[in-house]
Amino acid sequence: MMGANSSRHAVLWAFGLFTLVLIVAPLIFTSSLAISVLSQIGCAIIICLSFNILFGQGGMLSFGHAVYSGLGAFAAVHAIQLASRGGLAIPLVLIPLVGGLASMLMAALLGFVSTRKAGTTFAMITLGIGELVAAIALMFPGVFGGEGGISINRVYGMPFFGLTFGPALQVYGLIAVYCLVCTVAMFLFTRTPLGRMLNAVRDNPVRAEFIGYDPQRVRHLAFIVSGFFAGVGGALMAIHLEIVTGADSLGMVRSGAYLLFVFIGGAAFFLGPVLGAVLMVCSTVLLSHFTKAWLLYLGLAFVLMVIFAPGGLMGICVSVVHAFRSGRVRRNMGHCLLLCMAAVPEFLGAAALIEMTYHLQLEGDFEPTLHFLNFTLNVHNAVHWTVAAVVMLVCAATVKYALTELERSK
Repeated sequence: MMGANSSRHAVLWAFGLFTLVLIVAPLIFTSSLAISVLSQIGCAIIICLSFNILFGQGGMLSFGHAVYSGLGAFAAVHAIQLASRGGLAIPLVLIPLVGGLASMLMAALLGFVSTRKAGTTFAMITLGIGELVAAIALMFPGVFGGEGGISINRVYGMPFFGLTFGPALQVYGLIAVYCLVCTVAMFLFTRTPLGRMLNAVRDNPVRAEFIGYDPQRVRHLAFIVSGFFAGVGGALMAIHLEIVTGADSLGMVRSGAYLLFVFIGGAAFFLGPVLGAVLMVCSTVLLSHFTKAWLLYLGLAFVLMVIFAPGGLMGICVSVVHAFRSGRVRRNMGHCLLLCMAAVPEFLGAAALIEMTYHLQLEGDFEPTLHFLNFTLNVHNAVHWTVAAVVMLVCAATVKYALTELERSK
């Protein structure tokens, strides 16, 4: 009983903190870029959590999740255009539900085919459907806008309680409310009998079928629920950006991004996709401005996560908390400090080598120097290459030694 109460309190604290962050974030980060990034993070959180209903909760590796967020976005822009012309009496605050319902219908149709098989077959079917829908979108420019996409004006009709949703801050408020409501709803879904059975079907579909549940039906219902929330997130993204293109919102790259960042965040934990969504937006919007090698960093992070931390960032956080509670950190304080002190320069040494390699390939013939943090590196100077390599290798050996000692102390 005490364990259940403790778990309930932890959930309430987590959602309270999440609500506080949604409220306080725009008060701290007030620039237009920051509000835009926060809005995109809110949309991404909904979509990544909806993806994790399939991937983390149901064990369904989908390569076509962008289909449902993208179709929700297109349903939203068409609904806004229709409402702007007076053909549909619906306020902007309800447009995300239109996107969600449209995606839910498509998920009910396509999911019936996709969920008939599990495992690799399911993954291949979703990959095929994703590419099929993306190709069809280019064949119907009247519906999907072709390569240029569809632009909208989100300000239409009468103000909603004084809100026109023209200012970016008002749109952020709309996204934040939907983000909080959808997050709570998806968490409650995991506590329903359907959510529990989805876990059972993921872990042992034969046993689930033996006790009377149809695994295909359970997967199909979860697919429909996931499609609804993906559509809501896609519609909110369309409202924020005021443009939707088929190549960006329906393509394989977008689906791959959801998979990659949900895994990095931690698919085994409910809040893991939240971390993944934050990383996804920060990486694509901010990191790409700092380095041309940002895709390489993402690829390396994904590979390292798969090999060394399959639980993702949330799994690492949980392990650290357990280590503090069990006293392991206190007993091995020296090795923990050594690990932290060596890991940072190891990353910086590797990053310096990557940046110099990129610069040498792209601009080395015209400009031999580049600025890396507070250093000026010359790609034609062997000393700079040697120092970066030595720092990386020495610190890597130190990290391995510290990890080995920590493993022995278990």
